[in-house]
Amino acid sequence: MTDNLYRYFSRLLTCLFLAAVWTATAHAEPRNTGPLVEAPPSEAGMSAERLQRIDRMCQQAIKDGDVPGIVALVARQGKIVYHKAFGMADNAAGRELRKDDIFRIASQTKAITATAVMMLWEEGLFRLDDPISKYIPEFESVGVLDEYNEEDGTWTTEPPKTPITIRHLLTHTSGLGYGVIDGDERFRKMYADAGVTDLFTTEPVTIAESVKKLATLPLHHHPGEKFTYSEGLDVLGYFIEIVSGKPFDVFLQQRLFEPLGMEDTAFYQPKQKADRLVTVQRPEDGEWVRYPVTFYDPDYPIKGAKTFFSGGAGLSSTARDYATFLQMYLNGGQLGGQRILSRTTIATIMGNQTGELFGDKNKYYGLAFGVVAPGGEAFGGIGSPGTFDWGGYFNTQYFADPREGTIGILMKQTQGTTRDNTGWKFRLLVGQAIDD
Repeated sequence: MTDNLYRYFSRLLTCLFLAAVWTATAHAEPRNTGPLVEAPPSEAGMSAERLQRIDRMCQQAIKDGDVPGIVALVARQGKIVYHKAFGMADNAAGRELRKDDIFRIASQTKAITATAVMMLWEEGLFRLDDPISKYIPEFESVGVLDEYNEEDGTWTTEPPKTPITIRHLLTHTSGLGYGVIDGDERFRKMYADAGVTDLFTTEPVTIAESVKKLATLPLHHHPGEKFTYSEGLDVLGYFIEIVSGKPFDVFLQQRLFEPLGMEDTAFYQPKQKADRLVTVQRPEDGEWVRYPVTFYDPDYPIKGAKTFFSGGAGLSSTARDYATFLQMYLNGGQLGGQRILSRTTIATIMGNQTGELFGDKNKYYGLAFGVVAPGGEAFGGIGSPGTFDWGGYFNTQYFADPREGTIGILMKQTQGTTRDNTGWKFRLLVGQAIDD
């Protein structure tokens, strides 16, 4: 069997499997489809005693100096069965962490941007395999890096074998890089020299300005050939502005956040919520201290120009708000009578879009999330097949298991720590607390 034929049948089987999972989920016994409500664990088939293991894990991580504070949330069948805060929001100020505190969710923004793209796709405004240059002409002349001169920072390119498409941007297969956090020093330098804004800023920059600079730079590889984590979702944030005719932040607020009741999710927070923003901290001489200004100011969500709407990393939110977003997916695209996406669209989003390019035999990448592949449950502790997840630069993690109807959110705000194991432990502990 040829490689192409193998990949075809592999993707076909995955799509058939996921269609079965999502159809079964949609037609299972009725769940709460309104706003998330708090309920005793027993009402959602969870063990209260076993959930207490999360308490002990969080408390031990804080005691050991692995993290300064944690907000953890577990929901099942549309009911919040666990939502607690541990430790400190700001050690220097002596402020304790609260359940409703606001966190910079960084790359957890990507799934929200991808959702917005698919909402517009459902309206028939574009095809997923349309070239992005059809909407952002600056990408018409993009090339693939051929040679790079270390001495003067110049480069040569070769024409791409295929144009960058919207699907490539959604799946991190476009060949674009990620500037300051890129794994290739050449691209870090090129992005910096061009003035591309990679992640966050307090400066008066717009996403349109940054994306147009990005379009002048070479690609890592030919589109569709590799998985390279990138600023593709920032490009799509600007694309949403073009297609919808609205500023990106306004589109999200009107079409997603307000309908779902995500009251604390935004690129920039108003003054009255500034005291709820958790401080980014790092370990220093056995203490947790505030992370300094580096290539970005950590206080970007509450200060500065507030004009850069990063589709890949810019939002801030709460554990409850993000759980609400994920519950919409578990409900087949709707929540509280608000239809955001069709169940059939979600099946497309969750399908294997990257084949073996993702590089993890237990998971693949869809159009918005990493997804546990058929058979991946054998690895242990990562959920059922179809479980979808991602995380953020400031040490936040989430997952949602459609087969079990579970959601797990773990919010922290750290940089420069290497000892934190709460992410994998939390995911395992949520699974072992299922008791029905």
